Amino acid sequence: MNILLRNAEESDYELLLPLFREVHEFHVSVRPDLYKENATPVEQEFFESQLLDSKQHIFVAAINNEIVGVAVTKEEEITENTFVKERKVLFIKSVCVAETQRKKGVGKKLINYVFDFGRSLKVDSIDLGVSEENTSAIEFYKSIGMTTKSRKMEMILNKRV
Repeated sequence: MNILLRNAEESDYELLLPLFREVHEFHVSVRPDLYKENATPVEQEFFESQLLDSKQHIFVAAINNEIVGVAVTKEEEITENTFVKERKVLFIKSVCVAETQRKKGVGKKLINYVFDFGRSLKVDSIDLGVSEENTSAIEFYKSIGMTTKSRKMEMILNKRV
């Protein structure tokens, strides 16, 4: 299987919407108190603004001209202060492989592409957030060598649905 990896383009928006929906629908299903149902979780204008932002990078994985994966990243510089050291981080804001293409090497190739990109930027680390309920994603990230850095916890006082 030949997987082509490249930068996203404006013309990819409609082809990426199903992947953005997959990610969003998962979050709505596990946390309806936080996430709203929305058939267009990423507006075209926002997508285009990301493409224009020199610190944001969207990469797509395609097989036979069909987009089957996406990774949305953002460069951030942490300023040194009395508490933390200065560092440069590439955050993976979102990643999705089409459900029909999972466990076929697409995700691994896409993430390794992001890792190589991060190395080219000379970032200190690549970070991402993942829902505790997304056990398959957690196992995937562990399988490619990522480790847990921290954990967010909460006490819900007013459950909304």
